[in-house]
Amino acid sequence: MNDLVYRARVRGCLLGGALGDALGGPVEFWDGTRIARECGGAVTQFLPELEGDGPTYGGVTDDTQMTLFTVEGMIRASVRTDRGLGLTVAALHHAYDRWLDTQLQPGPDGTRDGWLITQQWLYAPRAPGNTCISSLVSARGGHRSAQQFGAHADNQSKGCGTVMRSAPFGLTPPDGLYSLEWQFDAAAQAASFTHGHPTAQLAAGALAVLIAAIVAGQDLPDAVATMTEHLRRHAHHEETERAIERAVAAADGAPSAEVLESLGGGWVAEEALAIAIYAALSYPDPDSFTDALSLAVSHSGDSDSTGAICGNILGALHGEAALPPELAFEIEGRGTILELADDFIYEFTSAGRLHGDHGPDTRWTSRYPGW
Repeated sequence: MNDLVYRARVRGCLLGGALGDALGGPVEFWDGTRIARECGGAVTQFLPELEGDGPTYGGVTDDTQMTLFTVEGMIRASVRTDRGLGLTVAALHHAYDRWLDTQLQPGPDGTRDGWLITQQWLYAPRAPGNTCISSLVSARGGHRSAQQFGAHADNQSKGCGTVMRSAPFGLTPPDGLYSLEWQFDAAAQAASFTHGHPTAQLAAGALAVLIAAIVAGQDLPDAVATMTEHLRRHAHHEETERAIERAVAAADGAPSAEVLESLGGGWVAEEALAIAIYAALSYPDPDSFTDALSLAVSHSGDSDSTGAICGNILGALHGEAALPPELAFEIEGRGTILELADDFIYEFTSAGRLHGDHGPDTRWTSRYPGW
């Protein structure tokens, strides 16, 4: 794949997800009637939120925060392969434990390594998912140093807190070391650290394969078919498959909020994935990016998560050049998001120039310690 195309897809996926997240965040707990009344029928621009000294625009939620820690965790897991290990998904549990610090502390306390944890803007609780918080707190066993990474969560939650953070697993280079099956399984395993229900895990794996197929150059309908094919290989796939099939069938008609509402509220993983797919299939052209995000968030449900997933999908499909500048310019943390996207690309395309068991000796491993 052309390096510039790959870079555009990675940056588009991560920043596109943030746009959808920020567009949907303020209306997450609104019903459709209120959205229609106060937004002229649909959400097409960032709504003001009161924070600090006045209104702010473009603020992201825990969806983007956890996605960024997924990216950082994957980079650090890759750095650890210098020790002769494969890419160990348990490193993602460690990454989510660092995200937990940002939700429990007012700012960095100097006890964590790496650079992402030092970004003060991330220390802002934005209605984080209860299951993610409780699972990560429980895994600490009462103290951060007691954490045992890699254990599955002891619950039966199938909330969308898995799928909304899983797009990065699909962003590894299509001609690299990581197969579609690895991407599926890795995303599902990382999902299991917070959510115990198989559907929550399989929906996360399905999104990873959908993103991977798009990054490899498939158009959206073909990528959905590839995703479904891989999903069917796993036990307990039926619930997620039915939700996807409903979304695909619905996209044959004219886009509408009423049809989208019929797919569910997006609070659970398979519904969030289905709503995002429906919105993306309804507006697949690059010049309709805002229309797709607007459809994905203008409903009586988990609008930030469905917007984030839709933004991940279309950002990967069209690349960063298709992102609407009237939204992208004021997204919270844009510099951090794009810097992390570029670092992901460096690690997964040029790791040998940055670190190795016998060199080279760069400061990369201070930026991304191998654990």
